[in-house]
Amino acid sequence: MSNTDLTSILFVLLLLVGLAQLLGYVLVKCRQPKVVGEILAGIVLGPALIGRLPFASVLTEATKHQANILNFVYWLGLLLLMFLSLALSPWLIHPALAGPNGNRISLSIILAVGVAVTSVPVLSKIFADLKVLHTRFARLVLGVAVLEDIVLWLALAVATAIAGNTVLNPRQMSIHLVRTIGFFALGLTIVPRLVKRINKSRFNIVAKHSPVAYALTVLLGYCVVAGALDVSLVFAAFLAGFAVVHKKRRLFSEALDAIGKVSFAFFIPAYFAIVGLKLDLIRGLSLWVMVAFIAGSCVVKIFSVSLAGRFAGFRGLDLINLAITTNARGGPGIVLGSVAFDAGIISAKFYTTLVLAAVLTSQMAGAWLDYVLRRGWPLLTPATTAKPAIVSAEETASAA
Repeated sequence: MSNTDLTSILFVLLLLVGLAQLLGYVLVKCRQPKVVGEILAGIVLGPALIGRLPFASVLTEATKHQANILNFVYWLGLLLLMFLSLALSPWLIHPALAGPNGNRISLSIILAVGVAVTSVPVLSKIFADLKVLHTRFARLVLGVAVLEDIVLWLALAVATAIAGNTVLNPRQMSIHLVRTIGFFALGLTIVPRLVKRINKSRFNIVAKHSPVAYALTVLLGYCVVAGALDVSLVFAAFLAGFAVVHKKRRLFSEALDAIGKVSFAFFIPAYFAIVGLKLDLIRGLSLWVMVAFIAGSCVVKIFSVSLAGRFAGFRGLDLINLAITTNARGGPGIVLGSVAFDAGIISAKFYTTLVLAAVLTSQMAGAWLDYVLRRGWPLLTPATTAKPAIVSAEETASAA
């Protein structure tokens, strides 16, 4: 790489990360998710705004010329995000939603996951900003979201495994599915226990003397094995994070904090900015697809959560709070769109729709919770313990 090429890519990264951090800060001050500002940075620098101006040709050419390096930064940011984060009816499947590798089954899974996914990182940040992170409401929502998202990531792994063929070869599909599901199952059960033993081994000098390097080695090792098995690296990063924090997070708490500081300062904002850069709001936006998906998915998600909440014994405002909050799709919704688009399962228009849906539902959840708290309403009706005492007093008075 020449000095000119190096300067060019550094210039692009400076603009992307710098503007992502700036707009992220502005959005946080406006009580909005930081990720919205990071994506907005890419949109501002992309073809929809600055990219249309004559003097922006230098930036556009630099971006095209350094596409491979930007793609590497994009994927590294996505892998670090996954490492640190811890079915609809057939008539909904429209050809306009499919990408070059999309088929009916994989596209159905992407639609279902797009409706069901809940953002643990965005909700955690919203709860922290509103100072309700340690409440019963927050614990309930985040607990359900974590369990739900593990199942959904497995569903996305299945979708990427069967993508690529209009006519599915049963044998090839079966082998790929077995590999993917087997990798995912082992990564959630046996492998974390093995990694835990290696973590504590007295022969593990890397973990003792350089825990940051060891944690990154685990991440890279998972990704190499996944690549050899033709399993998506995104899920490998997710499972690597699960293995490192499995039961003994304190062993690597400082290492994960160090990795997190660098990742959230550079690579993850760069990833979200490049996501925004990929959004073509002029030619890659279908208004009817966006409105139909966002409105329809919100109705389905809110109705299903409300129905489940009623079975669990919640009523009234409790149901509304739970339904709107779990509808926030945030980072996982954007990762879903990125993975599905890069795998060729969905079209550019549907990719834009998924990203915008993730942003808007996160803003909706944050705004609603802020409104509820400002009105002094409870997020969850407190469990009443006074009723038995009242009955007991009445019985005592009657007896007297």
